[in-house]
Amino acid sequence: MDRLAHHFSTMAYNNAWSNHRLLKAVGQLSQTDFVAPRTSFFPSFKATLNHIVTVDWYYLDALERSFRGEPVNQEARSYFDPEEPFEDCRSLAEAQRAVDRRLLELCLVLKDERLDTPIHILRRTGVVTENATRVLGHLFQHQIHHRGQAHAMLAGTSVAPPPLDEFFCEGDAELRAADFAELGFSEQAIWAR
Repeated sequence: MDRLAHHFSTMAYNNAWSNHRLLKAVGQLSQTDFVAPRTSFFPSFKATLNHIVTVDWYYLDALERSFRGEPVNQEARSYFDPEEPFEDCRSLAEAQRAVDRRLLELCLVLKDERLDTPIHILRRTGVVTENATRVLGHLFQHQIHHRGQAHAMLAGTSVAPPPLDEFFCEGDAELRAADFAELGFSEQAIWAR
């Protein structure tokens, strides 16, 4: 079994599930609450959640291109122009679901021996190269970091922050069953690789 590759696929499933759960909660807010100034790293739900999507586009593009043996995207910085491409939670959630599916598809076909693949990323200072293990680890950590900020912002609204920590333990399966049904996920597909 490709244990590290399997771990990355479970992280991709977790990422999609956590985004689904969080965006379902944020989607209950009014547009006024969605754009209202908040105390966090980014000043609103809108800014925080847009940042997650655009960074996902940026890194996933680099991963996909590198795995296909294609050159670095010289226009990769365009993923951040505009900085906040989505004005409302509904359209943002659709974009997040789409990029989450791309990430999941990428991780589902990974093999451990491919995790040393050099990933070429265009930075402001030029092209940098990291191996796939580091880029995937960074991408998941980035998601967790900013999702946590949006999660904390929910505590200052009328919508309760949803639990996002019921994914990996077998005994928590019932707590995620409804979300899994909405996403088309199954415990068998995730854990029986």
